[in-house]
Amino acid sequence: MLLTFKPSPVTRRRFAQFAANRRGSWSLGLFLILFALTLFAELIANDRPLLVRYDGAFYLPVLVDYPETTFGGDFPTDADFRDPFIKDSIEAKGWALWPPVRFSYDTINHDLPVPAPAPPSAENWLGTDDQGRDVMARLIYGLRVSILFGLLLTVISSAVGVAAGAVQGYFAGTVDLIFQRFLEIWGSLPQLFILIIVTSVLVPGFWTLLAVLLLFSWTALVGVVRAEFLRGRNFDYVRAARALGLGDLTIMARHVLPNAMVATFTFTPFILSSSIVALTALDFLGLGLPPGSASLGDLLRQGKENLQAPWLGITGFVVLAGLLTLLVFVGEAARDAFDPRKARP
Repeated sequence: MLLTFKPSPVTRRRFAQFAANRRGSWSLGLFLILFALTLFAELIANDRPLLVRYDGAFYLPVLVDYPETTFGGDFPTDADFRDPFIKDSIEAKGWALWPPVRFSYDTINHDLPVPAPAPPSAENWLGTDDQGRDVMARLIYGLRVSILFGLLLTVISSAVGVAAGAVQGYFAGTVDLIFQRFLEIWGSLPQLFILIIVTSVLVPGFWTLLAVLLLFSWTALVGVVRAEFLRGRNFDYVRAARALGLGDLTIMARHVLPNAMVATFTFTPFILSSSIVALTALDFLGLGLPPGSASLGDLLRQGKENLQAPWLGITGFVVLAGLLTLLVFVGEAARDAFDPRKARP
């Protein structure tokens, strides 16, 4: 027997209300398409062919490392498919299927007709940075890193914040008082100085930044969830469940938490946008990902340091502003969908 999921009338109303907001639904669709494309960045922007047919055999350089001797070279090192000798050898005995952008995020174009940073051209669609790296490729890889970082930080910080707010609001009293004083002290800590100290001691990286930012971002939802639990702990159905002998964890998870998750889902897109901005700001200040990594903050920093190359700053600004605008529109649609005062007949 197949199990079918039948949403409740309230859930169907929320989905209908979200879909009725054209701006929010279109923004969500564009964001998901953009995120899906960046997940396959290696198939869109790469300095290796997707498929090579050479001397009657097929090769997948995008997935497998092949030595230069495989394609008629003299050395057993990894083949450089941008080398004119390798290109001519493949064209003489077969063909190569390249991705749309023939550069990876760290590929340096040594054949630029002008000094780097080079303006947009047929080869480099958005130009190059001051090291000769393709801006389009670095933009695609940087978007993937930023979105993945923002999603991980949002999910983990939301889980910790919801748990802390639930405990604080449900038990109230002394527990609530101690938690509130701790949050006041914790929120007054200088985050930037702590980040500078951590990055000077530890090697900055994806997981290091995620752990450091998680120390401060989990407090975003504590106040909202705490208010919902303070309100819901005195409802009649919660008192009845407590009188029937249900444990506190069961009551919190089954009866009070669903009401608190409404506010959580509403704030999630805004928390995601702030997470992306945090990583971008750290990369812009040089406190983020290791040097050479593809990121939106590095692109903006390149634009600041190379004012004679306006395509760098314009590209970073347009992409970051567009991404944050999509998330804000999604957040507004989610807020309206969970608002019972805006229910549609």
